[in-house]
Amino acid sequence: MRLQRLLDLSQAADGDSFQRQLIDLANEMEFGLVSALVVTDMPNGPAQVVRLGNTPSAYLAAYKDSDSYSRDPVMQRLKTLSVPVIYDQSLYVREAAADLWEEQAQFGYRSGISVALHLPGQRHFVLGLDREPALPKSEAKLMRMLGDLQLLVVHAQETALRLFGKPLTDVALSPKEQLILRMTMQGKSAKVIGAEIHSAEATINFHLQNARVKLGVTSKHQAVLKAQSLGLI
Repeated sequence: MRLQRLLDLSQAADGDSFQRQLIDLANEMEFGLVSALVVTDMPNGPAQVVRLGNTPSAYLAAYKDSDSYSRDPVMQRLKTLSVPVIYDQSLYVREAAADLWEEQAQFGYRSGISVALHLPGQRHFVLGLDREPALPKSEAKLMRMLGDLQLLVVHAQETALRLFGKPLTDVALSPKEQLILRMTMQGKSAKVIGAEIHSAEATINFHLQNARVKLGVTSKHQAVLKAQSLGLI
């Protein structure tokens, strides 16, 4: 994989360009299918997900209408691991999920490599490369493929977060509200915060109340958690 192609990916100006270059790089690695996800966990609601790639729409529809996600051995590994997950039919057979492999194989998902990066701010970046042919049996070739994937995921996640990693929200906290929430996150009371920033305790509580209203929560601790998940503090 040429360094210039990776640098071009890092400098993609918009989502369409990023997606097109990502698919082209996956094809260079001899993978016909690529899926990238930018996921932001939300404390009081479903996760916000941005999906990129060339996943067949029919596959997405079939996958959405089944319990596949909770049983898929690749997906379950990606929840906690930050190392590449290699799969083929044998993995699904070992995990008593052979039917899932049969279901996805008809769409071209017969073998592949996926990796998930679990990042600050309750954000995650997932990249999956899939294809119909079996993966190389040669250890040297497979290791080269894994090395290329690691380079690709580093450059891809930086661009994906730049383009899509901002919270899908219009919440805007003032600098003072952000400061007070960060100090609250450190376990400091309104009285202590007021003493440290030379403000009355009532003023600190006023800013905390404003932050709670903006974030749609009922306590200062919930406000801290939601502001963190949205990347606001």
